[in-house]
Amino acid sequence: MSRKFVEEFKVVKNIALNSSNFLIKLLSKKALPQIAPGQFVNVEVENSKEIFLRRPFSVFEVDYTQNTMSLIVKILGRGSKKLTEIEEGDTINIVYPLGKSFSYPEKEDKVLLIGGGSGVAPMLFLAKETGLVKENVDIILGARSKEEHIDVSDYAKYGNLHYTTEDGSLGEKGFVTHHSIFEQINNYSKIYACGPDAMMKAVAKIAQTEGIFCEVSLENLMACGFGVCLCCIEPTQKGNLCICTEGPVFNIKELKW
Repeated sequence: MSRKFVEEFKVVKNIALNSSNFLIKLLSKKALPQIAPGQFVNVEVENSKEIFLRRPFSVFEVDYTQNTMSLIVKILGRGSKKLTEIEEGDTINIVYPLGKSFSYPEKEDKVLLIGGGSGVAPMLFLAKETGLVKENVDIILGARSKEEHIDVSDYAKYGNLHYTTEDGSLGEKGFVTHHSIFEQINNYSKIYACGPDAMMKAVAKIAQTEGIFCEVSLENLMACGFGVCLCCIEPTQKGNLCICTEGPVFNIKELKW
């Protein structure tokens, strides 16, 4: 198990990406340890009398030269809403890096990355870190509407970006699994996904049927990050496991889906 740190990070940027998603860039006083796509951090929500548990967020970007780490915080409740109100210059207490990461594809692999909701962050991080040529990376990002999508055009150099919206206002209409890419799903040797359970289960079912390697990052409630509180238990082929220590990334063959 890799070493974990508890550290006060300085907020250097807090940018609204749209009405519900914020980019929070954090500065460390020391050199950051290696952080891999799929790993997460647990953030303390300070100055709140009603929020006691830390909130988990996937790591979006890491800049080791600047000692900065960025998170995309999507407002889902009181805790995340409180974090989006933090100001530049404030500090945030974080436990990191937590959990197991995605396995990296081989150079000859053609991969499909699928992100929905807050699952967009680790997918873009993985796209950047794969080291694959752009032609071998397709990225599908799903949301309810155009307004809920964030601008990720900077990531077009790491893969081919595709969009779905439930109302058809951007990209192809429907859920991510309705995208026309799935008509040629056997072109891919590996599939990675993160997002709502229903989305990941739909992707996993297709991958399993077609015999394609697939990893997903689960978004169970993770309060402690160390496997102590037992909030994040998931039934697996090996029994009930803590997602925060044994995951959050799993090969779909390990899950009882």
